[in-house]
Amino acid sequence: MSTVTSITIRKYRIQDLSPVVRLFTDSVHELTAGAYDETQRYAWASRTPHLDTWRERLESLETLVAEEGSDLAGFISYEKDGTIDLVFTAPNYARRGIASALYHEAEQQLKDLGVTELKTEASVVARPFFERHGFEVVDEQRVTVRGAQFLRYLMRKKLDA
Repeated sequence: MSTVTSITIRKYRIQDLSPVVRLFTDSVHELTAGAYDETQRYAWASRTPHLDTWRERLESLETLVAEEGSDLAGFISYEKDGTIDLVFTAPNYARRGIASALYHEAEQQLKDLGVTELKTEASVVARPFFERHGFEVVDEQRVTVRGAQFLRYLMRKKLDA
């Protein structure tokens, strides 16, 4: 596995909105095709996303972005209570350590806030990533998004003081 060593992680800015949404959409459609059919992928990530909805969602979260040069390589969004909401990498940066670098930075920021437990609702595709980072499955959930059924996992991780 080759890793990207020249990435910069920084706080999300409003001008990142369109690139972040495009990265999310491309990631869902390209990187999850082995686990989800076309109907599920379109329900999860519309090819015509509503930027206002995304703007509101991202404004309610702490979001970090990873860049290599001028390329957006990935992003992570979380709540200050320790809930990891979104972790996505651009398809051309997949499996190169970007998501892990973002996760470690977010975990450190949450530890600095005094958070003692992290949680997430992970997709089938994301579950192994979170397990590698010490999360455990607490519950399996079946959810419906825009008419499509999904299996996801409620996962938790205790943080060391």
